Amino acid sequence: MTAEEKQEKRRINRIMSKGPIDIPFAMLVLLLTSIGVLMVFSASYARAFYEASNPTTMAALSVFLRQFVFAVAGVIGMFVVSRIDYHWWRRWAVPILIGAIISLILVIIPGNPLAVTSGGATRWLNIGITNFQPSEVAKFAVILYFAATISVKKNKMENFREGIFDYVLIMGFISILMLKEPHLSGTLLIWCIGASMMFVGGISKKMIYAGVIVGVVGIVVLASGILPYGQSRIMQWKDPWAYAADQGYQTVQSLLAIGSGGLAGVGFGKGRQKLLYLPEEHNDMIFAIVCEELGFIGATLILSLFCFLVLRGYWIALHARDRFGGLLAVGITTMIAMQTFLNVAVVTNTVPNTGISLPFFSYGGTALLIQLFEMGILLSVSRQMPGPKSG
Repeated sequence: MTAEEKQEKRRINRIMSKGPIDIPFAMLVLLLTSIGVLMVFSASYARAFYEASNPTTMAALSVFLRQFVFAVAGVIGMFVVSRIDYHWWRRWAVPILIGAIISLILVIIPGNPLAVTSGGATRWLNIGITNFQPSEVAKFAVILYFAATISVKKNKMENFREGIFDYVLIMGFISILMLKEPHLSGTLLIWCIGASMMFVGGISKKMIYAGVIVGVVGIVVLASGILPYGQSRIMQWKDPWAYAADQGYQTVQSLLAIGSGGLAGVGFGKGRQKLLYLPEEHNDMIFAIVCEELGFIGATLILSLFCFLVLRGYWIALHARDRFGGLLAVGITTMIAMQTFLNVAVVTNTVPNTGISLPFFSYGGTALLIQLFEMGILLSVSRQMPGPKSG
């Protein structure tokens, strides 16, 4: 082995995590991903068959096969990323944040041929082999940048200028870009992630109280119908049946699917709402199909798996080797927790329809890849936890 090869080997070893991964967390991710791919198969084949130019069995399986390929690639990528020392990502915090902002700007540029519009929203960029949603990268960029900068500030987070001002400015700018798409749920998610990381980072109680007040005021403004966009959503939320023929159609069909499932469900693959009744049945509304086919028992078990995943993620954050790892784990776990909560709340009409995907379940190859990539980073954090990997 030459001197250059030895030097390259030492460089690679420096960025590789050596310890064992957290097995419970990894198993939960694999289980949720597997169930999610199966539900995409069940929820998608009717529409895939109907919309195919040449309806065949393979056409009906096209959505499932694509999601399956991305899931396999994502799982492999997750374990590869878990072997990389998570500290290596710190140097990429600023470039990834800048890249995310540029991609968000590209989405809203009028006449951009790469921008893709669906369901009245322009949230995607066509990158050739697939459509790519910049907001997914923006969420990770916020987590990485906040973790990298907050971790070195220590007690300075109690200072308004260093503890909150810069971060609010960043989230505010990203929010403006995302609301232009429009993407209200993604905007709310960005603020929830940022707020949780600033809270863990040690901002003062005054800042926490101020943030709570601002959040409550924002909810009241939306609920009061002062904003036209918020008014229509609130009216549909209060009485979707009054708008069942147009704006409330999706919510009504979702509730019918949930109600049809009963206690034990109609059986896997036997749901009726996916037969072109429920829009976005294999995407944002896939949990309604879960409820219809697997029933209350199946839906509860799946939500329990999500709860265990979130609790384990926070457990890893509490036992992380350092402040940077803990903040990364908190950000990623909060993202999964809030995204799951918002999706289920929308599907059950607990909150107004905002259009947000269910992690590991909703159809979307690049979104699934990024989610599993983020799980790999969290597993990398678990590799360097001091002491035994149990608890």
